[in-house]
Amino acid sequence: MFTSLAPTTVRLRTGLQALAGAAATPLVPADYLDLLDPLRSRTALRARIVEVRPETPGVATIVLQPGPGWQRHVPGQYLRIGVDVDGVRHWRAYSLTSRPGASDRTITITVTAIADGLVSGHLVHDARPGQLVHLEPATGEFTLPPTPPRQVLFVTAGSGLTPVLGMLRSHLDVLDDVVVVHSSPTARDVIAGDELRAMAAAGHIRLIERHTATDGRLDAAQLAGLVPDLTQRETWACGPAGLLDALEEHFAADGLLEQLHVERFRPVIIEAGDGGTVTFLGTGREVETDGATSLLDAGEDAGELMPSGCRMGICFGCVVPLRSGAVRDLRTGEVTVAAAGDDVRVQTCINTAAAACELDL
Repeated sequence: MFTSLAPTTVRLRTGLQALAGAAATPLVPADYLDLLDPLRSRTALRARIVEVRPETPGVATIVLQPGPGWQRHVPGQYLRIGVDVDGVRHWRAYSLTSRPGASDRTITITVTAIADGLVSGHLVHDARPGQLVHLEPATGEFTLPPTPPRQVLFVTAGSGLTPVLGMLRSHLDVLDDVVVVHSSPTARDVIAGDELRAMAAAGHIRLIERHTATDGRLDAAQLAGLVPDLTQRETWACGPAGLLDALEEHFAADGLLEQLHVERFRPVIIEAGDGGTVTFLGTGREVETDGATSLLDAGEDAGELMPSGCRMGICFGCVVPLRSGAVRDLRTGEVTVAAAGDDVRVQTCINTAAAACELDL
């Protein structure tokens, strides 16, 4: 009996979906579901903050529950997170510190609140569980190869430890011989210090801590003394630019540069204003806008072939990558910022230039 009714049930369900879609035009039922459950959005990758876990003074781990569009990351990679602060969306990059594929599907970033750091300060001191943030897919090449070398050295300082934490938490079972040289002001300032010391006590790693308050800054030339078999180790290093520059110079002088892998954090500050030069990277055409004209209209007026749909910010048919610069939402005043080379998606029909910006069509 149930088998004979199945086709009728399917047709009825299909008909109801079509009726709902017609009634919802220009939205479709899925759009309303996106409003009720923002994490399931088909057009934007978002996450909900689950927990803000203090680590050391001024440092916190942010536990995130991403939407279903999140793809598994590789330990050592970073993500870009978009955080709304006082009506302006700011994008920053943070290393992922969690193992990929957690059973609860959460991921973590560990953030250091820097002086005058708008986003880092907000995440560490003001973010609360339940807050929504925007995400981009994980990226980065500061990762271990599929078959890790037998002897590995990690050299880190300050928050440069964060990508290495992700690798250690994920790969200890396949790493045979690991040395970690980490520099921080004091023992109390070592991010995940208790966890690292427990790894060392269990024999998983050899941990060498350098505390600048008493030992002074880590000198690249000191590494050979701290790690006698340095020349036999593949090295991953992350930290302040001065340390990385010194390491590269030292390794190059010893003919070991191919064994050194570095990750550099780059601060980006873009001041938003009204209007600016819009560069369309596909054609190289540049257009001046006044801050009131949409990117879509500005592009079409200049002869660019612009993707579009409803022209109302509903269908997302006009979404293009913002590679750098700042744009402002004409409806809300919200500003979205991207650093050079980024791939932040924006709707051209409802955004205008808030500074010089580059669109990739």
